[in-house]
Amino acid sequence: MTNQYQLKSTNDMKVYQTNEIKNIALLGNDGSGKTTLTESLLYEAGIIQRRGRITAKNTVSDYFPVEQEYGYSVFSTVYHVEWNNKKLNIIDCPGSDDFVGAAMTALNVTDTAVLLLNGQYGPEVGTQNHFRYTEKLKKPVIFLVNQLDSEKCDYHNVLERLTEIYGPKVVPVQYPLNEGPGFNALIDVLLMKKYSWGPEGGAPTIEDIPAEEMEKAMEMHKALVEAAAENDETLMEKFFEEETLTEDEMREGIRKGLVTRSIFPVFCVCAGKDMGVRRLMEFLGNVVPFVDEMPKVHNTRGEEITTTTDGPTSLYFFKTGVEPHIGEVCYFKVMSGSVKAGDELTNADRGSKERLGQILVCAGANRQPVDCLNAGDIGCAVKLKDVKTGNTLNGKDCENRFDFIKYPNSKFSRAIKAVNEADTEKMMAALLKMRQEDPTWVVEQSKELRQIIIHGQGEFHLRTLKWRMENNEKIQVKFEEPKIPYRETITKAARADYRHKKQSGGAGQFGEVHLIVEPYAEGMPDPTVFKFGGQEYRMNIKGREEIDLEWGGKLVFINSVVGGAIDTRFMPAILKGVMERMERGPLTGSYARDVRVIVYDGKMHPVDSNELSFMLAARNAFAAAFKDAGPKILEPIYDLEVYVPSDFMGDVMSDLQGRRALIMGMDSEAGYQKLQAKIPLKELSSYSISLSSITGGRASFTTKFASYELVPNDIQQQLIKEHEADGDEE
Repeated sequence: MTNQYQLKSTNDMKVYQTNEIKNIALLGNDGSGKTTLTESLLYEAGIIQRRGRITAKNTVSDYFPVEQEYGYSVFSTVYHVEWNNKKLNIIDCPGSDDFVGAAMTALNVTDTAVLLLNGQYGPEVGTQNHFRYTEKLKKPVIFLVNQLDSEKCDYHNVLERLTEIYGPKVVPVQYPLNEGPGFNALIDVLLMKKYSWGPEGGAPTIEDIPAEEMEKAMEMHKALVEAAAENDETLMEKFFEEETLTEDEMREGIRKGLVTRSIFPVFCVCAGKDMGVRRLMEFLGNVVPFVDEMPKVHNTRGEEITTTTDGPTSLYFFKTGVEPHIGEVCYFKVMSGSVKAGDELTNADRGSKERLGQILVCAGANRQPVDCLNAGDIGCAVKLKDVKTGNTLNGKDCENRFDFIKYPNSKFSRAIKAVNEADTEKMMAALLKMRQEDPTWVVEQSKELRQIIIHGQGEFHLRTLKWRMENNEKIQVKFEEPKIPYRETITKAARADYRHKKQSGGAGQFGEVHLIVEPYAEGMPDPTVFKFGGQEYRMNIKGREEIDLEWGGKLVFINSVVGGAIDTRFMPAILKGVMERMERGPLTGSYARDVRVIVYDGKMHPVDSNELSFMLAARNAFAAAFKDAGPKILEPIYDLEVYVPSDFMGDVMSDLQGRRALIMGMDSEAGYQKLQAKIPLKELSSYSISLSSITGGRASFTTKFASYELVPNDIQQQLIKEHEADGDEE
């Protein structure tokens, strides 16, 4: 892959110690400017000689063809900057909720989140989602307001909204002097200086604060000093005595507050013009927590792993990228100990040995070899023979495994088919390879629906998969609506009998089965007597089998045949016939569940009776009884949570009611409304597209399977009709 920028030539990349390493996740909504900020950070650190532009398709992030095609980040980009004898490993994450897997991964292997905001819009739904993940994972957060040079930027409104949502912990460290196209200066209330820039940005001019801004700056400075002092008793005492802290004390206080999430500092940049970026790097280098100041990670056995170089070597592989001409690039974090080029390690998940011929540090598609990486550092390796995402490689006498990344449930599913059937196998192999890169893909080969279903995070997520399949793998594919895994059951008891008789030449076939079906619920007593058409049928139970069905629910099978009407040896064949019909229910061909079947009579022939005859007789008798037993179709119902800005609430609710959803509750959370509902899976099929168009992409949702419930009668009739039209009836 050719990139049009050069990496700084460094053959002797410095080896950093654990207490010189900071790991940072760069998050933000689409359009907040992460890719542009990355260019400025790398340029300021001297890693690249000139800044790339998205429009020119020459940026360090977004270097994959699919990203350049859509002008949108699809993968996270791992890079590092060296600043002031510190190494900052930064993972730039895609903004879209469709690619949330990359953000989750990054937050799990970094120690601080920088949440980038577009100065025109302030906190958006993506900001909320990302913040929620940082909350779950207890990671420090820095807010960074970008695009201060845009017409519509309103910094004070952004600050107000942040405080509204996240409370008094939001503390500004900087504010702009002149927003809009003329932006070129800001006040830093930590250092109490004015920073201004020429048209090219870069190195600032640092001056005293002008007299007219002094009052406002002092007020903000005091609030910052107070917030910094709050996290340390000694600092608090000093603050009460002297009402001020030194710069170093403030840094110390802010760092502690970041670790405990009791302060969320706000910074300003204009990434497009490279203004404020140097100052941000200073802060990241000097103030954000080091790897060893963060809470400890645990291995799968629950043991605490201390991030030190003198511990045993353990590497966790958190991301796999597949690149043209190179193949798999495997990214890892050194969880403990240190790793050197040429080390031989053991894969704890796969039991294989792996030699790391070369270890590399990254700046997007550019990589440089390094001799050694210490605990807490992030690097990558190529040409590994047996390493998958989520694997752990250990040195001698070490048996760590890590499993700390939990991904959200999928939100959008489509059945996928190769246009040319002969490509199906190739397509499956490509899908499994893509899942390595993005664990939020779930590939399901559904025996029940006879479809290959791809579950992802949204419509765009699936669109990128299709693009890559067709452009990178050269396999033409098409998407279809996935079928719904309906279930069938019955609501009352019914009786049927069926005689299977076939006579042709030699031995014939004969089997007759009389059976009763009824709905089954857990803990029901065994049946004793049934009445049908004025006739009484008494049960005399000889054998009982309870089968937990792999698709949920139960089948209870009772042998109540007296007087040897059917030989016991035919009972397994009768059960098999019933099971076959349970697998393809009589109404729609869906799985049947929660049924009790009592075989109470029948007939045999001394010569012509065999297993096949009884299996076919049972299958047909069961289908006939089932249709008389008030059969019902059940559909999967999901719990739905929608996070929506208040002004769209009415539209979202009326859309949900049109989807047969049942609203269960509402409450407000951090400036947004949270709506809880139960909704049939069928109605969720294109929900993400609909929600996005109603709210202009400003809402998000999660779903979780809840239960199976009866479908309304009109829908049941329609489903039966469709099934009959498909000619699936046997």
